[in-house]
This record gives sequence, C-alpha cells and structure tokens, in this order.
Amino acid sequence: MKYIYVTKPVIKWNTCLNYVKRNHSTNVNTKWQSVVGLEVHAQLNTESKLFSGAQNTFGGLVNNCVSLFDAAIPGTLPVLNRKCVELGVITALALSCKVNEVSSFDRKHYFYADLPAGYQITQQRAPLASDGVIHFQVFTPGIHKKPYKKSSKIKQIQLEQDSGKSLHDSELKRSLVDLNRAGAPLIELVFEPDLEASYFYISNSQRNISLNPLDINIDGEEAAALVKELVLIVQRLGACSGRMEEGALRVDANVSLRKFGEPLSTRTEIKNIGSIRGVAGAVRHEIERQRTILDNGGHIINETRSWDATNKVTIAMRDKEVVQDYRYMPEPNLPPLRVNLHTKEDTQDVISVPLIKDTIPELPEDSRRKLIEEYDLREISAIQLVNQPALLHYFYQLVSDVARNPTKVANLLLNDLLTVLNKRKVDVEHCTITVNQMKELTDALLNKQINLDIYRKLLDELFDRPIDFSVLEIIKEKGWTLESDETVIEQKCKEVLDNNPKLVKKYKDGKVKMLNSLLGILAKTTSNKMDMAVATKKMEELLKK
Repeated sequence: MKYIYVTKPVIKWNTCLNYVKRNHSTNVNTKWQSVVGLEVHAQLNTESKLFSGAQNTFGGLVNNCVSLFDAAIPGTLPVLNRKCVELGVITALALSCKVNEVSSFDRKHYFYADLPAGYQITQQRAPLASDGVIHFQVFTPGIHKKPYKKSSKIKQIQLEQDSGKSLHDSELKRSLVDLNRAGAPLIELVFEPDLEASYFYISNSQRNISLNPLDINIDGEEAAALVKELVLIVQRLGACSGRMEEGALRVDANVSLRKFGEPLSTRTEIKNIGSIRGVAGAVRHEIERQRTILDNGGHIINETRSWDATNKVTIAMRDKEVVQDYRYMPEPNLPPLRVNLHTKEDTQDVISVPLIKDTIPELPEDSRRKLIEEYDLREISAIQLVNQPALLHYFYQLVSDVARNPTKVANLLLNDLLTVLNKRKVDVEHCTITVNQMKELTDALLNKQINLDIYRKLLDELFDRPIDFSVLEIIKEKGWTLESDETVIEQKCKEVLDNNPKLVKKYKDGKVKMLNSLLGILAKTTSNKMDMAVATKKMEELLKK
C-alpha cells in the first residue's frame, strides 16, 4: 500500500480526489486527514519582567535576575509592566486580532519545582485579544516548486509569566533550579486547529507512482512556515527577539488524525519545540507515527510528547488521560486591565490602542508585495529576501541610492552571497561584509570591472580582511581586473584557436557545442579574467572566417 498526500489549500477536495484517481488508480480511497494546531509562547522584549523590576535578560548568572516576587516570598505583590501590555497590543493588532477593552488575570495552579508560587499568573478566561488571523507563504526550496498562500486563525493572545528552569546534574544526581526566567513576560498565541492535509491510499501495488509536489507530506512545512512568519512579524514589531535557540520563542504543536469529514479526534501535544525546522520535523514525524498506529488497528493516547531533534522522533513525556485541574481563580492582587479602544488619548493608567496602531511598521507581507510590485522581483525571490532580514537590509541599501538592477542584486544576494556564507558555515545575521563593501563589489561586477567568478572570490576574500577593507584595493592587489579590451581579447582567442585545431575542425563540421569548449579553454588560460561576453562574440567571428 502506498500513501500520497494532498493539501487542501492547493486544490479543492473534489479536485484532489479526481486528480488522484485520474493520475494514479481507480482503486483509491480516502484514509486520513491530519489536523495541526499550534500554541506559541513569545518572550517580550522588555528590560524588566512582567510583574517585577528584575532584569529580563538571557544568559545572566544563575539566579542573579530574581526579585523577591519572582521567588514567591510571602507578602510580595505583582505590579503590571506597562511595556508588556503595549507589546502585546501591537502584536495583536498586527495579527488582525480584536483587542479586548477589558481583560483580566487568573491564577493557574500546578506544582513544579521551577514555579515557586505554585501557580502561574495568566489570562486564560479573559485574554488581552482574540479572533485574529495570520496569513503566510509556504515555500521550502527542494520541497515546493512554487509558493502558495495559507492562513491560520488565532483564538486568543494572552499575557502570562514564564516559569523558571530546572537543571538536572547527572554527576551530583540531583536537580537544581534557576529562577532567572521565572516571571519573564510572555504572550501566548493560541491558534485554531486548522492546518490540514488529506491522505489517500491506493491498493494497486503494480503501478509505478511518480510523486509530484502536490503529493508530498507538507503539513509539517505549513506549521513551520506559520512559525517563520510569526517570528518575522514579532521581530519587525520589536516585540520579541524571535531567537528560538535562546528560548525566546517556543512552540507547542497539537497533532491528530481523523477520517475525512469526522469531528476532531484524540490529539497529542508536542511541547517546547525549539526551532523552525524542528516544528516541521516534529509534526511530520508525529503524523506518520499516528498513521502507523491507526493503520494497525491501534488507538491514539492523549499524551504530551517531546521532540528529540537529534534522533528526529517524538518521545512520550506524560499522559493526559485524566484532565488536570488547574483550579483557575481570579488573581486577587491585580485589577482588570483596561485599554482605550476609541481615542488617541494615552494616560498613565490607560493605554490608547489607536496610538499604538499608528506605530505598526511595514510587515513581512507588505514587504513581499513591495518587492514584487515596485522592484519587479519574482515571488520566490521576494519570499527568500523577506525570510532573511539581513539580506533584505542589504537589498534595500543596494537599490536605494544608485539605480542598480534589482533582479541582479537579488540574485547575487540569494545565490552567491548565501553560497559563500553556507560554505563558511556563517549565518547571514553574522555576516561581516559591510553595506559599503557590497556596494563596491556589486558596482564592480555590474560595470564589468570583474566577472561573476571573481565576484565570488572577492566575497570569500572579504571574510579574511579587516571590516570595511576596500574591495577595489583587493582587486588591484590580486590583479583581478577584468580584461575588456577587444584587441587583447581577440588576440587571446586567436591563440586558443591556433592551439586547438581539432576542436576548430569539429566546430566547422557542424558540432557547434565545441564553441563552449573553446571558451572554457580561454577562461582557464587567462585565469578567468576575460570579459566572456566580448570573448564569445570575437570567438564566433574568428570561427566563421
């Protein structure tokens, strides 16, 4: 039995079924539909914590950023951080959420060593905002041939405090607690379970099936694309650093499988996924795990699982057969949170939502549209540039002051710069090449002072030079200036033809591909410093004589 996968946003359901029957087998049946919903915790970019004045930072000395309130010392009271509310509101507005005029805080009780008070202050029942939507592009090179659009609804956005961190010492054989993170400000974004993919099976095992992009299991890629878009949005807003490797943004994925048209079935929750690729891998693996169990007549257990990024599997943590009673109760030490929805009047006690709305910057989707409409870039190029803020910054700087060709600039960044960075295993965010160096380098190529091969060599060379070292000085030092004098190029072409009479004869006998071989020899013998456009023209002229 062979499975194929078709996602609903690409084509309609009936079209999917007809497509499968027409292209694969008449003996086709609907089997499963996966459903994925995400919960995302984003740590807010504030100097202090949600309810205390302790420093909100990453990587500090253990238990060095802890106030008396964070440690749950009796008699201490919470004081709401205004900046946290502002960042929560701007995030909600950017995601088209309805900001609630009145929201309130609850105590959610559970007992972990890293939660000193025995409860977490959150907004489960009356959240800051609700009913939003995030629109995003799904495109993973090597998996998708072309991008497609997808959206997911947001049930609610709530403010809450983070817990501390348990440290398990294998040598001392005991657990320690770091409370630096306790009380750190979070917004939790609860998405509806609306990321769906439909699974078919065909029983004709004799047929040799060739899968195309519509058939690939890409629901994990959709979840990853949603998280990527969210990271870009909160970074643009300045609400969150988005550094998943630091735990600034953590993802929980709820995954279930059901027969098509049936209600939602038993789900599993994958906790604290720490990377975008991890989201794709965890969701994909969990769907396959559940599908295997169901195909073999088993049942899915309602449980919490973790993602093992090394072995790329989900691992059982604890079951949820008995619903935990968190004993929600109103937080008695915090009054209801009120915001001004109607006027641009900001006071010390009440935040003006319209004022915050005016500060929303250009969002990722706006940037993609701008790149396509104003700069005439391909959709794929626009998506890739926006997905890498550092590359987008290079692009805007390179096309803003001088009329450089936007398409050529984008291609140089996405193809050549990224190739060098990947070879050196350097993240684009940590690229040491300055904007001025990129301008010099790009102008040298576009003005035909150098060719593409030398351009790539210069990119590599700049990593070993002091910051802001002149590109033109390197070109002069290395003797990498492109030869564009037609007389010199013609002479070099004659030398190649004289030294390769057999290739010349084959060309004149009709094997025109020999031209490429002759040009390759020219490039090699001249250290690839000829203007190949001029060389091609001169070589053809000489061959026709």
